[in-house]
Amino acid sequence: MKPYLANLINAVVLIGMGLWGYLASSDSSPTALIPVAFGFVFAAATPLFRRGNKVVAHIVVVFTFLLIIALYVPMKGAVERDDSLAMFRVGFMMLCCLLALIVYIKSFVDARRKPA
Repeated sequence: MKPYLANLINAVVLIGMGLWGYLASSDSSPTALIPVAFGFVFAAATPLFRRGNKVVAHIVVVFTFLLIIALYVPMKGAVERDDSLAMFRVGFMMLCCLLALIVYIKSFVDARRKPA
């Protein structure tokens, strides 16, 4: 899979799942929109990522890694509440971020090994 495509899929998942979680909860906090904001940033960065802008690619990788860490807190809360739907949403977002991160890193390694 191409890194820009992994980025776009990750953005769509973050926006969709994040909005679903925010709108489905009766007592939603604005912090629930953080994955949605990241999703929009990733979607906006996709054209630059596709053209091979290395700075943007590295920024997206760092943000993706930070988002995986940040999603731990909502996952912990969902587990404590025994909210299986929230666990699914947050877990799916974490999984998509992790898979995108793997694609990014593999792309960086492949680019590094490629002769100049």
